[in-house]
Amino acid sequence: MTDTPFRPEVSTRLLVHALVREDGTVDAAELYTVAGLFGMSDQQVRLCVKRLVAEGRFTHEGRGRKAVLRAVADVTGALAPDADYVRYAYAQDAGRAPWDGRWHLFAFAIPETRRAARDTLRDTLVHLGAAPLHAGLYVSPNPIEDHIEAEARRLGVLDAVTFLTSTDLRTAGTEAPAALAAALWPLDEIAARYERLTAFARAGLTRLTSPAGARTEAEQLVMAVELAAEFSRAMRPDPLLPPELLPRPWPGATARRLSAECWERLLDSRTALSADRPLPRLFRLYADVAAPDGDG
Repeated sequence: MTDTPFRPEVSTRLLVHALVREDGTVDAAELYTVAGLFGMSDQQVRLCVKRLVAEGRFTHEGRGRKAVLRAVADVTGALAPDADYVRYAYAQDAGRAPWDGRWHLFAFAIPETRRAARDTLRDTLVHLGAAPLHAGLYVSPNPIEDHIEAEARRLGVLDAVTFLTSTDLRTAGTEAPAALAAALWPLDEIAARYERLTAFARAGLTRLTSPAGARTEAEQLVMAVELAAEFSRAMRPDPLLPPELLPRPWPGATARRLSAECWERLLDSRTALSADRPLPRLFRLYADVAAPDGDG
């Protein structure tokens, strides 16, 4: 979006993934046009396409701007949201996922000989929003046991993992739940990312509701890719702490509401401009998971 004070970082590879349409194809002419609006050269695009084909992620038919790329598998994961994760965030915003006051703790003692498995399990815990209390001891206010157990079983270390819950957690002299959350998670950093998303989404809504709006398909695609990148940047490091543990007001709820409005307007505008052409999967993915009623 040219009228915002910043632009999300979007790589050429990410752009190709974002332009995969619902029929699994990428139109090369569209790709080169949108890439140009991002300041990417034709040479950058050609090299990226060559690498993606060599990796077996796409097949390539035709030449130049008349070519068509076809995804071998669903490659939208780089920008697509985890549907359950995002829906849970919107359910929290709507008050449909209240905290039951229980902390979920995970302890493990995995030997150095299984270091790779230990590191993977630790990464999974962090990815799912758990915070370290001590070496080999993590905590989350969300019930993520099924995910951790499945990963531990896959890694072959389930016998080294202990699961427990408690309503009485105290560490470093702190026991008030909100104070514990502030001590264990980088709430200021998370809030700053949401403030940035809020500013970005507000600027997008201003543009989409203005008389000029996003007048071309290429402009709409740029807005969609940038919004997806900024949304992912804000959401993916978010542990999704219950609202009861967060400062009020919490910018995450505002950022997600404005993002949902953006996606709804982008989908309507894109459909109006090109009702007879397949949409990029990106539009449906985000519009579905950000549906205001949470039903997708």
